Amino acid sequence: MHTFNMSVQRIGFACKWAEINKKGEIVSTEGLNTGGTTHAWAKRQKSRQLVEDKLIDVAKRNILNTHALVKKIATLPSELRMLRLTSDMFSFYTMDEYKEFWHSTDVQNSLERWMAPIGETARANDVRLSFHPDQFVVLASDRPEVVNKSIEEFEYHVDMARFMGYGSKFQDIKINVHISGRAGPEGIRQAYKRLSPEARNSLTIENEEITHDLHTVLQIKDLVPIVLDIHHHWVNSGEYIQPTDDRVKMVIDSWRGIRPTMHYSVSREEYLVDHPRDTLPSLNTLIESGLHKQKIRAHSDYFWNDACNNWALSFNDKFDIMCESKAKNLASMKLFETKNV
Repeated sequence: MHTFNMSVQRIGFACKWAEINKKGEIVSTEGLNTGGTTHAWAKRQKSRQLVEDKLIDVAKRNILNTHALVKKIATLPSELRMLRLTSDMFSFYTMDEYKEFWHSTDVQNSLERWMAPIGETARANDVRLSFHPDQFVVLASDRPEVVNKSIEEFEYHVDMARFMGYGSKFQDIKINVHISGRAGPEGIRQAYKRLSPEARNSLTIENEEITHDLHTVLQIKDLVPIVLDIHHHWVNSGEYIQPTDDRVKMVIDSWRGIRPTMHYSVSREEYLVDHPRDTLPSLNTLIESGLHKQKIRAHSDYFWNDACNNWALSFNDKFDIMCESKAKNLASMKLFETKNV
């Protein structure tokens, strides 16, 4: 049995639980989200022990808050039990001056002991988890020092997954990155050889909106699962790709029997103020109007366009949908409600 039920059609969100405050603003909910400390603060301290104690305190709080968030997700309808975990769990984990501290046996054992309940809660309640390392993780860079640092950063996410009891099975957790670098698909193949077995089990690659498009990432479909980002594909090509497309079938096949994940976002509301909600935006028309792709690619707060929502939901019978929006759970819940109207 896999770590999540693959018959459930999920809609998830990324990293933070959001709520609306008294001013009508989208804010993070206290007690359910993570925090950190800064390197500038650490450098000002005269006592190394004080810094290390602070790092452990922050890590403990982040772990507790993440566990509380997973517990909250576990109370939602089964179709909403999907969460991308934050990368900001352990401050300075991959910095040279703190590697020995974080990788000491005592600290590693403590982190595993503290994080294991998160994985146990997720598996017991059928919550599908994932990570998405930041954009500076460029496994396909043409600069060896960037690849080295990117592998370290990716393996940091693998460590978090391992602490929670993931990584031993193919795609029991997803850790997704972009190709990004000039070395392209071949760069991913070379970096892949240097990854731990748990990292290889977890790695997925996503199509990008500017450079490495769906055609490019499908060149490594034999190596790793492909995450289809339908908004990226639209920004790149202007095409509203359909679930019946042969390329979509290739994406599904790359997951080797595991239910695939796709990403969904829409352009920000303020850039398409007068656009009708029941009509799919035309990329060419937007560009001809003077709107730059940098603005078109930006994520909205909510999924305001009904036509885009219907398009995205047409994939849900075959894909779990990871919502990328500023309103986080508020937006994913509205999309779920749209599906069930």
